[in-house]
Amino acid sequence: MSRVYNFSAGPAVLPEEVLREAAEEMLDYQGTGMSVMEMSHRSKAYKDIIDEAEADLRDLMGIPDDYEVLFLQGGASQQFAMIPMNLMKNKAADYIVTGQWAKKASEEAKKYGRVNIIASSADKTFSYIPDCSDLPVSEDADYVYICENNTIYGTKYKELPNTKGKILVADVSSCFLSEPVDVTKYGVIYGGVQKNIGPAGTVIVIIRRDLITEDVLPGTPTMLKYKTHADAGSLYNTPPTYGIYICGKVFKWLKKQGGLAAMKERNEKKAKILYDYLDQSRMFRGTVEAKDRSLMNVPFVAVDEELDAKFVKEAKAAGFENLKGHRTVGGMRASIYNAMPVEGVEALVAFMKKFEEENL
Repeated sequence: MSRVYNFSAGPAVLPEEVLREAAEEMLDYQGTGMSVMEMSHRSKAYKDIIDEAEADLRDLMGIPDDYEVLFLQGGASQQFAMIPMNLMKNKAADYIVTGQWAKKASEEAKKYGRVNIIASSADKTFSYIPDCSDLPVSEDADYVYICENNTIYGTKYKELPNTKGKILVADVSSCFLSEPVDVTKYGVIYGGVQKNIGPAGTVIVIIRRDLITEDVLPGTPTMLKYKTHADAGSLYNTPPTYGIYICGKVFKWLKKQGGLAAMKERNEKKAKILYDYLDQSRMFRGTVEAKDRSLMNVPFVAVDEELDAKFVKEAKAAGFENLKGHRTVGGMRASIYNAMPVEGVEALVAFMKKFEEENL
């Protein structure tokens, strides 16, 4: 069977080149006579894999030496608790709620301290990013938290909030490595890798070293302290070894593509093809305010729900997988991450045009 165009929001499409390389090494990784899946995380071969992955990520993102890179488990959702446990010194934090994941993170943080929602776009079903240039940042806030790209709603911060000197913490799960980023603007930048980097089961946390201390909330489990993992080079316990190995391959693939500036250019081109069509279509329309549109996740709806369902069904039969939108938005969503080729987006738009002609 030939490969489909997979528009899933995550776990999502991976570069074919990476999958082929991993397949070739499945039974024998570089002469070790075993798969990376079977390899001790204490072995030299595996130490080289994780060290190289970290070095390549540092190179790609320009991560300064005063930031730690951690490869952890528990997904982005576990970070919803880890962040307040490790950073809530004053037991207060400010959250900007622009979607379901920021909302869940704020609810989790309430277990550990006072949470102030200083901006939200809930009033319009999270279809925009609020103005964050002059927010009522709390004087005693330990940090300001955002979800930078909203997978479900298809919005993206084009400018980071003015945190008025407070630490910025950002969940970048669905825009990770899609464009260049100035790491120094964040105290913590983290994301689950299953959308744009690798297989589910790994989360990458990039955290400024001065924020990693023993001074955590009482009762914080050993496994939920950043210091535990930083001191052990992400090898305190058995990490998600195979996931990290695939991430490492994706980092090399990204470098080969020309790095993050080249990826941004490519991602803008792909998104423009789809948004340009949506803006002139008589059947379909995007659900996000144009100024806040994501390059990674594109939600859209047809003129009625019956056509939505028909479109998803016919698209699947034509080899376009996972286009059904999230239940809170309805309609469709095309996630066009780094590994989605431009041909995939062009093919989708061609199919949408044909569907429009036949059904309007």
